[in-house]
Amino acid sequence: MIHSILKTTQYSIALVGVCLSANAVSQAKRPNILVIMGDDISRNSMGVYGSKYIKTPNFDRIANEGVMFTNAYVCNPKSSPSRACFLTGRYSWQLEEAANHIPVMPEKFTFYPTELEKAGYDIGFTGKGWSPGVYYGEHNPAGWEYNDISLTPPTKGISKKDYASNFEAYLKKLDKRKPFCFWFGTHEAHRKYEKDSYKKAGKDLNLVNVQEFFPDNELVRGDLADYALEVEYHDMMIGKALELLIKYGFIDNTIIIATSDQGMPFPRIKGQIYNEDFHEALVVRWGDKIKPGRTVTDFVNFPDVAPTIMEAAGLKPHKQMTGKSFLNLLLSEKSGRIDKTRDFSLVGKERHDMGRVEGDQINVGYPARAIRTDKYLYVHNYKENRWPAGDPQYGYNNTDDSPTKTYLTELKETDMDYKYYLMAFGKRPSDELFDIVKDPDCVHNLANNPQYVSVIKELKAKMDKALKRQKDPRVLGKGDIFDYYPQAREEKMQKMYKEKYYNMFDKFFEKYGFKTVPIPENWVESRDGE
Repeated sequence: MIHSILKTTQYSIALVGVCLSANAVSQAKRPNILVIMGDDISRNSMGVYGSKYIKTPNFDRIANEGVMFTNAYVCNPKSSPSRACFLTGRYSWQLEEAANHIPVMPEKFTFYPTELEKAGYDIGFTGKGWSPGVYYGEHNPAGWEYNDISLTPPTKGISKKDYASNFEAYLKKLDKRKPFCFWFGTHEAHRKYEKDSYKKAGKDLNLVNVQEFFPDNELVRGDLADYALEVEYHDMMIGKALELLIKYGFIDNTIIIATSDQGMPFPRIKGQIYNEDFHEALVVRWGDKIKPGRTVTDFVNFPDVAPTIMEAAGLKPHKQMTGKSFLNLLLSEKSGRIDKTRDFSLVGKERHDMGRVEGDQINVGYPARAIRTDKYLYVHNYKENRWPAGDPQYGYNNTDDSPTKTYLTELKETDMDYKYYLMAFGKRPSDELFDIVKDPDCVHNLANNPQYVSVIKELKAKMDKALKRQKDPRVLGKGDIFDYYPQAREEKMQKMYKEKYYNMFDKFFEKYGFKTVPIPENWVESRDGE
């Protein structure tokens, strides 16, 4: 009903006998925002990005009716830091504690939903918002929570949350004089899966695509097929969200942004600095504001989303936001490379899941920084002596448990497939270089080839220059601070490290002489979808 108002040029209009003020009409004309955030879904799992064995008609519809980005990148591929970058508009290494997984989110940072709420938007979320970790304030950084309605899922691995019904409950109570900003965050395809659930759905294992860094056998294909089932459930929920926008008359004035926080939860993907984990699907629809069917190759990053949303809402991006708005790319009628300066992305990681020890220090990370261009991925691993997926004695804890993980970690050196274990869990050199065009699975490291010395030198110089400009502590020689930041799960650390355990807050204070995040009474811990 309110959208009939949007088509008029009058400043005051009667609707069912009620006169709306000029301010109310101005508010209504501002676009609604719907962010659809998948959990652990790879870019190449979506139909428009080339998937043959996973069907995603609703995600594909957003791309076909809007714009598809072929060079969209997660700044730090793990739930907490990835979502923090998206919500704050800052690069991971600019987020202090929040560069790590399961952190205490510094109270100093604001989030685009909070800023929109201050400007008159109604905000909310369903499913998984910012998580896991500790945050402050009355609501999750993604908005006010709507998770009261549940359903019976088709498999044991799928969440019981009824995302669509919760979204509808939000829309029903919405003050129609206000624009809305809603976060539709499914838990799919986060593990655990119901093993062999693909059989119930009648999926053909012969159609499954197996990456080059995995052995091609029935067990791995079955695990990938179980994952596919969850991606298709996520897509089905996207369809329900679109139906609700149509039902309530919001579809034409809503910016729909669909993506995922990182790649699939498999060894050598989730939590690792290889292409499949941080190169994400990103599609955007906005009624007739976006010319449909466009494909843009400009490099955009998760920190760029918040300032884009702010600008689209007619607001100046918050001063903390270091990402660059790509609203001009959305509104352009062109395809291909529009802004020639958007020709690379920066990626990095610090501490993800616990389970790594160095000397007498527990809970250290695996710091890395990378630069991705059209042709190359260059990765610098700062602590190559450490295990990238976590120490063996703690179960390679930065890789989710799965049939594929079990198969790989039980291989012996004499086994024919042992090379796949090494690719997923073995130690890595300080420098890695991959020709993404020829080697999209990143299995052939070119860093030791003399022919690429100049390429590495050029890429590293470009990366370091950009990181210094962003004041990245790791590049400035102060990166060890990330290992000392406290983690929110003290009880879990006690259980894991036993006699090695010590209080991370005390250790940080001992090392740096100040507490970075005092814990007031109003902190909240979000544990959803670890």
